[in-house]
Amino acid sequence: MTAATAPGTAVTAPAGPGTAVSVAAAPGPVVSVPVSGSVWRQQVGIADVRAAAERLAPVGVLTPLQHSPRLSERTGATVYLKREDLQVVRSYKIRGAYNFIAGLSAESLAAGVVCASAGNHGQGVAWSCRHLGVRGAVFLPRRTPRQKVARIRSLAGELVEVRFAGDSFDDANAAAAAYAAERGATVVPTFDHPATVAGQGTIALEVLEQLGRAPDVMTVPIGGGGLASGIAVALDGLGAPTEVVGAQPAGAPAMMRSLEAGHRVTIDIEDPFVDGAVVRTPGALTFDVVRELVPRLVAVAEGRVCTELLDLYQIDGIVAEPAGALALAALDDVAAEIVGRTVVCILSGGNNDVARYDEIIERSLVHEGLKHYFVIGFPQRPGALRRFLDECLGPTDDIVLFEYIKKNDREFGPALVGIELATRTDLEPLLARIAASGLDVQRLPPDSPMARLLV
Repeated sequence: MTAATAPGTAVTAPAGPGTAVSVAAAPGPVVSVPVSGSVWRQQVGIADVRAAAERLAPVGVLTPLQHSPRLSERTGATVYLKREDLQVVRSYKIRGAYNFIAGLSAESLAAGVVCASAGNHGQGVAWSCRHLGVRGAVFLPRRTPRQKVARIRSLAGELVEVRFAGDSFDDANAAAAAYAAERGATVVPTFDHPATVAGQGTIALEVLEQLGRAPDVMTVPIGGGGLASGIAVALDGLGAPTEVVGAQPAGAPAMMRSLEAGHRVTIDIEDPFVDGAVVRTPGALTFDVVRELVPRLVAVAEGRVCTELLDLYQIDGIVAEPAGALALAALDDVAAEIVGRTVVCILSGGNNDVARYDEIIERSLVHEGLKHYFVIGFPQRPGALRRFLDECLGPTDDIVLFEYIKKNDREFGPALVGIELATRTDLEPLLARIAASGLDVQRLPPDSPMARLLV
């Protein structure tokens, strides 16, 4: 098993059949991965994407392409957002799910369908089943946000059964496969099927028509790779010179690790926060497409995703989910290359549970260097806390957590203290004052097990 990727790590893969994929994994050497022929071209192409667009046209999946003044000003690029969060199921997943199900034979439709999902694909399948009058089942990991579960049930009515299996998408996928074998139902692939890829690729057709030309860069979230593959296939088939940048969560970079290895690998999930883009193993078809057509992948820190989620909500008035903000948060990783260029970010989904915002705020503060945790050994005598407040805290420093248990048989008692700063530059003066105080203080690094437990 392999570990998570350090935020900011880049994987670059020049396009072209038979060329080598150059993988820059920081820190570490550059690895040259040979690319075999374009077998995927025999499975999916621009004709399939256009056929999917025709199949989807009557159900109204067209979403706006909106200019983002905030991101344009921040990056020096002209940035547009493709608002897939405005779909009826609040994510792009409806495209691939409907294209797949609507293309099944009457016999297969009568036997029903089944899928595994982290939430959004299940909504796409549920809506498609209801629209087409097809019975189905959706298997979800137990960690699926309640909001997504409720949405699936409301979209499907009585036609689709919701079941839970395991803690990861892969667990749910195995359960869905077993259900299909037992019932004769057709599995609706989340990402690794030509019809799913073609359905997601219709986004690229819309972007080029709405923009009037091909953008210079498109940033796309990657979990299993269906969305990135579909967009890349469409752009390639149209001969568009657009550079596709894939964004993966740093805590679940399955596609990046697979590119480094030169073949698909299964990873351990270090951080499942960006649930809509968390898979342990990328698809076979999608891996081949990404390896050839997506020239760069970046690992985005979950804390940075949280900061972008808050900016979207507080400044732009947009409710996005973590995976939905992933491609926008990735702009920092390509900032130097996009100045003066036209960039389209796929805002892939808006299924966020409001109960998660406390965690989102916490993660953002820690990532921005505004919140820090310490374990302090306080002398068990009157005035010890007052001394800490007077000698260590600055005028704008704020204690937001204080947990202390008095030990009657010890001279010192440990306290867990959380401090929020006004600006990140206040940290060094705070650490200097703490050092000068002579108190026994241990700072908890943000990536330590204790700090992660608190977040």
